[in-house]
Amino acid sequence: MKPQENKNGKGLLRDIPSVDKLCRSDIGSRLINQYGRTLFVASAREFLDKLKKDPRSLTQKKIDEILPSLESMMKSKDSSKMCRVFNLTGTVLHTNLGRAVLPEEAIKKVADVMRGATNLEYDLERGKRGDRDELVESSLVRLTGAEGITVVNNNAAAVFLALSTFGFRKEVLVSRGELVEIGGEFRIPDIMKRAGAKLVEVGTTNRTHLSDFRSAITKKTGAIMKVHTSNYQIEGFTSAPEESELSKLAREVGVPFIVDLGSGTLIDLERYGLPREITVSQTLQNGSDIVTFSGDKLLGGPQCGILAGRRELIKKVKKNSLKRMVRVDKMTLAALHSTLKLYESPDSLSGKLPTLRFLTRPPEDVHRLVREIVPVMSGELDGMARVQIVECKSQIGSGALPIDLLPSWGVSVVPLVPSDSRLQTLNKKFRKLAVPIIGRVSSGRLILDFRCLDEPELFLEQIRSIGEATA
Repeated sequence: MKPQENKNGKGLLRDIPSVDKLCRSDIGSRLINQYGRTLFVASAREFLDKLKKDPRSLTQKKIDEILPSLESMMKSKDSSKMCRVFNLTGTVLHTNLGRAVLPEEAIKKVADVMRGATNLEYDLERGKRGDRDELVESSLVRLTGAEGITVVNNNAAAVFLALSTFGFRKEVLVSRGELVEIGGEFRIPDIMKRAGAKLVEVGTTNRTHLSDFRSAITKKTGAIMKVHTSNYQIEGFTSAPEESELSKLAREVGVPFIVDLGSGTLIDLERYGLPREITVSQTLQNGSDIVTFSGDKLLGGPQCGILAGRRELIKKVKKNSLKRMVRVDKMTLAALHSTLKLYESPDSLSGKLPTLRFLTRPPEDVHRLVREIVPVMSGELDGMARVQIVECKSQIGSGALPIDLLPSWGVSVVPLVPSDSRLQTLNKKFRKLAVPIIGRVSSGRLILDFRCLDEPELFLEQIRSIGEATA
């Protein structure tokens, strides 16, 4: 090999192995078994193309490290898929982190129905086609007091379906103070428009009276709607009609009264020492014709939207051709049914339902856990960061009780040399762990709230490997 060729890197280009040679190597075979041939070949081509574009940077040592470097690339690509994380943000129902953690009973039931065929839409008693809603209907009717129910893929779909059924080419009356926007810039007015309903804003932002609704009613009115302002609260000089008053008015003019509860709890939270939140059954008792709510918020189950209410109205919703587009699958129904069964034994609910267990976790228990973990964290992060015990304020999340905070404890992690860049690098190391640790950055610190930490040993395993994580 001529010196000039080495200097320019041209000679080294000949030493770069082919994709086929990499596939036939021992490490290549192992990576193919682990990640699949398609991903390996695509990654190998991408990696080798980068090397060929910059031959001057090549050395024999780098060429010898092609496969280990390729393995790192594939590991990074594979790690971008969905995985478990530790939710130490202080937000119990974190939308970006999957909201409610399912109870073990639901997890086992989902695994069971995935193993083979199920009676999803088959009536075992009659030996004929059945209705998938019947798998959870009796439980929901019993727990809410509704006459009928139907389940769709999320609460936004539930609201959309109700509006499409009763408000298509008609007017729907809503108080101006309830025109909420939920995550991802998803707004009630936009949902109405897509459902073919015409929004009629009633009253003002802070004060709406029953007379405002009465004066807004026309021959084109299709429904009266109340939206639970779950992600904000207006205080001060405010007023709004009672649900019972709106229900009575809706019955007078012959239109349904629809209430979007959003989070939708099935139990009296005050019984567990939590702030008050109106329940689904109370809303129905107040005269609501249809109530919509989520399955993966305060209910603590899988993502879904539930419509509960008068039997004849629910039947109309189920006949809407759009219903098929937003129906749920067998895994969701299995998880929902198993979650609802836990509500049949309220005395053991807080121990078996993760959402309720996290929300009712005594702060002194969290503090005890923090004190046990901090010495290990301090030792593992020695030379990298300072770890201190801090008081925290947890929140319920997902729009539920937005101004109510829960006392908690956690740790603050601060780089030894404080700076935004070092803090971001440290935070990224936590996110790059085998089971990523997700906290929140505040005032130059990474805060880890331990309210939702359920597996401390697994957490410490990740901390012990923090030095291996690449930022």
